[in-house]
Amino acid sequence: MGNGLSEQPSFISNIPIFQSFHIAILGLDSAGKTTVLYRLQFNEFVNTVPTKGFNAEKVKVSLGSHRSATFHFWDVGGQEKLRPLWKSYTRCTDGIIFVVDSVDAERMEEAKTELHKIAKTSENQGVPLLVVANKQDLRHSLGLDELEKLLALKELGPATPWHLQPACAIIGDGLRDGLERLHDMILKRRKMLRQQRKKR
Repeated sequence: MGNGLSEQPSFISNIPIFQSFHIAILGLDSAGKTTVLYRLQFNEFVNTVPTKGFNAEKVKVSLGSHRSATFHFWDVGGQEKLRPLWKSYTRCTDGIIFVVDSVDAERMEEAKTELHKIAKTSENQGVPLLVVANKQDLRHSLGLDELEKLLALKELGPATPWHLQPACAIIGDGLRDGLERLHDMILKRRKMLRQQRKKR
C-alpha cells in the first residue's frame, strides 16, 4: 500500500517505530467515520490521499501524560458494496475503530452483524476494538447500556478487548479519550504477544 504514506516528515523520524499504529476505521455508511478521521487530524495535518472507497491519513496524536503516537488511519467506505473490502484493510491492523450512529436504531442490527463479522474473522482475533457511539449530542441518541446490548459487545468473547466510547465527532467530544483507550489496549496486546513469543 504505497499511497505516499512512507515519506515521513522529520518530526516523526525520532519516534520509536513501535509507536506507529495502523488503524482501520469502519462502520455503516453515514455513521460519521470520515468526520471522526478529520476531527482527530486537526492536531497535525500530514498527508491526504483522497481515493474512491477510502481515505488514508497519517496523524500524530498527543495522548494524555506527555505521550504521543502516530496513527495510520484507513477510513473505509461503509456502503454495502464496499464492505467486502473491509477485510483487506484489517489484515495487519493494530486496532479497529467501529463507528455507529447512536440515533439510527433501525440499523443497529445491521451494524451488529458487520461488527461481529469483522471482529471474528481469524486474522482479527484479539485485535482491540474501539466502538465509537457517535452523535451522542442528539436528542434521540441511544444510551451506552442500550448500545452495548444491541451490538452484543459482550458476545465478542474474552479474546477481543473492546471499549465503547460516547462521542460527538462534529465537535470532537470523546474521540481523544477513546483513542487513549484503544492505544492502551494495543500496547497491552503487543506486550502479551511478546511474552508469548518468549515462552516458545
